[in-house]
Amino acid sequence: MRLRSNISKFSVPSKSVGIWWLGQSSWIIKSPAGRVIALDPYLSNSCKAIGQSAGINMDRMVPPLLAPADLVGVDAIYLTHSHGDHLDPDTLLPYRQAGGKGPIVAPSETIEKLQALGIPPAELIMTWPNKEQTFGDLTLCGMFGIPFGGDDMTHMGYVLKIALGPTVYFTGDTRYHEVLATCVSRHKPDVLVTVINPFGNLDPGQAARLAKDIDAKVVIPSHYDLFPDNSLPPRLLRSNLVVLGLGDRYRELKHGKVFLFPETARRSAKYCKKLAINCKR
Repeated sequence: MRLRSNISKFSVPSKSVGIWWLGQSSWIIKSPAGRVIALDPYLSNSCKAIGQSAGINMDRMVPPLLAPADLVGVDAIYLTHSHGDHLDPDTLLPYRQAGGKGPIVAPSETIEKLQALGIPPAELIMTWPNKEQTFGDLTLCGMFGIPFGGDDMTHMGYVLKIALGPTVYFTGDTRYHEVLATCVSRHKPDVLVTVINPFGNLDPGQAARLAKDIDAKVVIPSHYDLFPDNSLPPRLLRSNLVVLGLGDRYRELKHGKVFLFPETARRSAKYCKKLAINCKR
């Protein structure tokens, strides 16, 4: 796909991070040294059948922007938990069939489900809150999450650090808790990528409160866009940030368009046109 080529060709400036949103909570992150991480890649429509059995419309509204085979060659795939829009067998199994060998980094219950899918233990790395893994100039530290049900009690988020560069906190699926903000704050995240959706996770007001608690410079909403029965207007987050005096920190990303942070890391108009990317925020 064209996006895969764009990501491969894109050169992230020093002391910066490049982030591509694929929809829901699926992300590609690239470092200045060219290290690439996929986070919660959901590149199918497998949740449609799951939703139908529960009477919920989970037919994706945004088509997959990458094919599972496009993940072959990433430095690692990180998963936050085992729900189908985060751990997607219809993404991970075709990825392996195409030659992908991981590693896949995930918390314990997710690891168990990956093993049940037949993924060899040698391709899996278990992680937990405060556990760090480093891939070149990119380090990810596990952060705890608060699940909304008992089917998976090991939800996690991740703090991603670029060497000599910015820090980005991906909440994963979680409810609000004061301790969450306390634990995240010590990492001094520049960017907060927060889940917002109508049930089970942070709502726009709680996400804004978390942004204030950790003093994030930029706040990006996610997990609101993909399923008809689990979506909401993302600018509700902006409204809550405005109330807290943080309205200028809101950024609403476009699917498949690179977001560079710091935002002063601009590319020339000619360069952006060549790669068909959006170098503006």
